[in-house]
Amino acid sequence: MATGIFVSGTDTGVGKTVVACALVRALRARGLDVGAMKPMETGVASAGPLDAIALQEATGSGDSLDEVCPLRFALPAAPNVAARHEGRVVELESVLSAYTSLAARHAFMVVEGAGGLLVPTRDDATMADLAQSLALPVLVVARAALGTINHTRLTLDALAARGLRLAGVVISHSGGPLSAADAANLEVLRDELGERLVGEVAPLGAGELPDAASLRVDAMLAAAEWPGVDP
Repeated sequence: MATGIFVSGTDTGVGKTVVACALVRALRARGLDVGAMKPMETGVASAGPLDAIALQEATGSGDSLDEVCPLRFALPAAPNVAARHEGRVVELESVLSAYTSLAARHAFMVVEGAGGLLVPTRDDATMADLAQSLALPVLVVARAALGTINHTRLTLDALAARGLRLAGVVISHSGGPLSAADAANLEVLRDELGERLVGEVAPLGAGELPDAASLRVDAMLAAAEWPGVDP
């Protein structure tokens, strides 16, 4: 079974997919056989599950979209809410089955959650429970804007309370350039995170990809217990 990383966020729209795709490409550049999943995607319109498609393309694999994203819902809401809206339930068994199939074919898996760590997948389960079921360390993507200190601290506390391993924190400038006040606020978070800060993605234009040097891939691989890698 593959090892891997579960990508979560401090909020929705923080740039998880950009970071997850950048990680996939960085790992492939090192010669790793990487598979990817977006187990459940909401807000899916006629163009399909766009986050999952981006991950599928980043891997360059022939993995089917049904495996990469087994659960898709139209309503842009939490998975359990979106499923209820369609008279469905979130079938976590299908997620675990797809993951098992992909992990058997790839050496390393990158799995992107939906929203933040405590977003409900079912009425009695969250994204944190899914990460725990997959036994993967969690990479937290934090927004750069005001509020990030609180959101990041809360997410790290939630990880620790559940005994989940931290693969690190990546700061994402998905909202564009910062004001002077926001930049000063962010500097406090950088200092507080220390070695737990494993990347920072600068503001990107349309179609632009993050610089590979923006991620400390060795630190993430070490957290995933990849053999022969020091952080």
